[in-house]
Amino acid sequence: MIELLHGDCLELMKSIQNNHIDLTVTSPPYDNLRTYNNSLEWGEHIWKPIIQELYRITKDGGVVVWVVGDATIKGSETGTSFKQALYFKEVGFNLHDTMIYEKTGCAMPSPNRYLSNFEYMFVFSKGKIKTYNLIKDRKNRFPERWGKGRKVRNKDGTFSYRDNYKAEEYGRRFAIWKYNNGGQGYGCSDNLGQLHPATFPEQLANDHIISWSNEGDTVLDCFMGSGTTGKMAVLNGRNFIGIEKDDKYFEIAKNRIEKAQQDVAPKV
Repeated sequence: MIELLHGDCLELMKSIQNNHIDLTVTSPPYDNLRTYNNSLEWGEHIWKPIIQELYRITKDGGVVVWVVGDATIKGSETGTSFKQALYFKEVGFNLHDTMIYEKTGCAMPSPNRYLSNFEYMFVFSKGKIKTYNLIKDRKNRFPERWGKGRKVRNKDGTFSYRDNYKAEEYGRRFAIWKYNNGGQGYGCSDNLGQLHPATFPEQLANDHIISWSNEGDTVLDCFMGSGTTGKMAVLNGRNFIGIEKDDKYFEIAKNRIEKAQQDVAPKV
């Protein structure tokens, strides 16, 4: 089931029933960093009710992945990302994990700052998380260290060993995920180019989708943009609901998602 909704996400989310969404993977506007064809109205009066709606429509045990950064205004980062994370907790979500999207490039900052090449990926759960298919692609460099069991530190500072612990060849990832930048079409197999000013990489969406949902689950992107989350949801056998306000971006997303549906359709 694919449902693409064209209009204001705050209004259209009200049409989604309670406890319906297994996973949301989305990236909201970052303060004033983009104008989105002059269609953007954004601020605390918008993102607070959106977060409330996300809590209402997320299933118990479901997850929201909120990919976000901050603008720098009058010499100071806004901290909006942290305000939003704290508000997620205020409405009832657990802050399950704080992750980092490390980019391969960055915009040029003011001369008195280090180069910023990351964004936050806050992973929120509604109650105890129900699905976690953790990606294990980090090769264990020292498997021989685990020969007599897993070493753990006790509360008093001493060490003990857990018997019968077998080291795996590959362990779970660290919480910093590095990808080619989504902008300019990099990280997107269909080369978005200049069609959207704030895309994130397809692999980023893919990896969160397979981590926090199963086939047949329903994935939401309430700021659909160019449709990257929708495309990767389709390719991974998930249902998808996408919401986008801007006419141009809605058509881009619609075309990309329809192409993905064609790619996975049985060949006759």
